[in-house]
Amino acid sequence: MTLLPRGADITKSSASRVYDYGLGGSHNFAVDREVLDAIKKIYPPTPQPAVDNRAFLGRAVRFCQQAGIRQFLDLGSGMPTLGNVHEIAQRDDPLARVVYVDVDPVAVAYSRTLLAGQRHTAVLQADMRDPEHVLNHPDTLAALDFEQPVAVLMVAMTHYINDADRPGAAVAAYRRAMAPGSFLVSSHMTADDFPEVRRTAETFNAGSSDELVLRSRCEIDALLGGFEYLDPGLVYPADWRPDGPLSPGYEPARAACYAAVARPRD
Repeated sequence: MTLLPRGADITKSSASRVYDYGLGGSHNFAVDREVLDAIKKIYPPTPQPAVDNRAFLGRAVRFCQQAGIRQFLDLGSGMPTLGNVHEIAQRDDPLARVVYVDVDPVAVAYSRTLLAGQRHTAVLQADMRDPEHVLNHPDTLAALDFEQPVAVLMVAMTHYINDADRPGAAVAAYRRAMAPGSFLVSSHMTADDFPEVRRTAETFNAGSSDELVLRSRCEIDALLGGFEYLDPGLVYPADWRPDGPLSPGYEPARAACYAAVARPRD
């Protein structure tokens, strides 16, 4: 059970709550669980995409922090669950600043309740497809200094921007706001290796208020064309600088997703 803001529509699932359910969280509703349970029947490796993405997020945040980043803009932050960005970043640096951005009113309401009293963390209800609003919002500017390096997080997020909404333009707008030394942390769903994932996207879209758009590796690479990948490049999430050897038989490709950490090109 989670907070239900006045006027929130829970007749359709939301990406943030389906993701929460995939991670074993409790801040979701029956409509969200029904969607993911249907997807599991089509693609049994589910919820590996959610689990691998979350683990990648944690490693990427730690990497950015070790590289000197002290501020984070988390676009499409979703429902707070284990391993939130502020928990990772502020573990070693209590002064690290985090701005969470999500369009889902339920995710935002719960995040604000959970983070009440956190001095260096803000929660903004906004759509990442409107970079000017996000970047110039008073809450964002109060927390982040764009004259200094920032990590912009788009983890499991850009696949919710359809082509008509010009995802490349949105990504480019955030890139232009990033000072030298900044990093982009990104992951994006694909059906390159498993065509049945397209059926899961159809199932998700039929019952969700969000639209999932699968893209090929080439399309994702083009979307991030203004950035230079850090090693090991655009890879499956579990293959991005794992903390140790993967379990025998573990198949990173089954995440049906590509991930990368990149820096803006000069």
